[in-house]
Amino acid sequence: MILSNEEIRKYIENKSLIIKPIYNDTIRENGLDLRLGGEIARAKDIANFFDPKESDIKDFYIIEKGNKFVLNPNESILIHTIEYIKLPNDLIGFINLRSSYARLGLSIPPTIVDAGFEGQLTISLRGGGFKVYLYKGERIIHLILAKTSSPIKNAYKGVYKGQKGIQFPVFKVDPQF
Repeated sequence: MILSNEEIRKYIENKSLIIKPIYNDTIRENGLDLRLGGEIARAKDIANFFDPKESDIKDFYIIEKGNKFVLNPNESILIHTIEYIKLPNDLIGFINLRSSYARLGLSIPPTIVDAGFEGQLTISLRGGGFKVYLYKGERIIHLILAKTSSPIKNAYKGVYKGQKGIQFPVFKVDPQF
């Protein structure tokens, strides 16, 4: 079941759903609008291959900080939200791009926020056919919240819990393979 704005408000009022900071236009009809943070990670122009067993992902990105960023055509960057969220054990989130940005040709991959997650969200954003300016504080992500059929027994405890700012992907390659 997807939560309505009234259900979202109830979760926030009883402090089981945390969103900080929260703005007057954060709670929407059927989800939350989240704002672009003040840094992005842009891929370096390098010819090396990424190897999850041996590469350091930080060697492949440049972090840019500011209030205004350029997203180039077909470029893939990492962005983060200003808001720090904490989901209870009976809610999951579906991350979507706000439709105004999608209408510019921008896209994000399907992404789920697990029950029990807390932190700022890091999302991959891909450019469209032309350059687009992105501004810190602009509502860019729409997070749809859905109730699970029962509370999750083992809430999210992964490597991204508590993240702030851009978080690079973490790979744990099983040595037995």
